[in-house]
Amino acid sequence: MAKTTVKNVNKDMLVSAIVAQTDLTKKDVEAVIEAMVDTITKELSGGSKVTLTGFGTFKVSQRAAREGINPQTKAKITIPAMTVPKFTAGKSLKEAVK
Repeated sequence: MAKTTVKNVNKDMLVSAIVAQTDLTKKDVEAVIEAMVDTITKELSGGSKVTLTGFGTFKVSQRAAREGINPQTKAKITIPAMTVPKFTAGKSLKEAVK
């Protein structure tokens, strides 16, 4: 089986790629990305879900309390219930990644 190398695309690389595809400045693209992330975060914090048709849906999910094991001491610990963000890929994204 051949090894595949995974390329990590960070925010700067994403901004550069968008600048190359549009007539927007780097500063404008950075502002749009920041606004998008802030808006999605705010909506999720309020319990809403955010759907980008074709790309996917961001939503919050409740995770129940559960028992775990501390890997260093092997002692049993209780992991508290929490709210976590989840992302579900949309049809177009799933097809593009296939």
